[in-house]
Amino acid sequence: MNTSQSENIKPKIKVNDNVVIKNGISKGKRGKVLKIDRENSRIIVEGINKRNKYLKPSQDNPQGRVVSIEFPLHISNVMYFCDKCKKGSRIGIEIKDKSKFRVCKACGKSLDK
Repeated sequence: MNTSQSENIKPKIKVNDNVVIKNGISKGKRGKVLKIDRENSRIIVEGINKRNKYLKPSQDNPQGRVVSIEFPLHISNVMYFCDKCKKGSRIGIEIKDKSKFRVCKACGKSLDK
């Protein structure tokens, strides 16, 4: 995919949404979105894709240490988790009275309060 095409993707997922992982080693796991990088189409999900990062010894931390942090996934590997449907579902946009809001494509539940 060209970089110009990936920049045009407007994901409908927002921070603090619950998502389910579609594929990869963490397939089927759920978590909360912590951060979204729209430029690179990457998303960080709480508790998913954790890796160890080794920190060098410093004055503050003379021993050095190992920190387990979440690494980003591609945004196409996650789906919104609908509480009403109890499964991953696509998100649609509805316009009523000149205001946009997100809805679950499967059950029609409004996702924005």
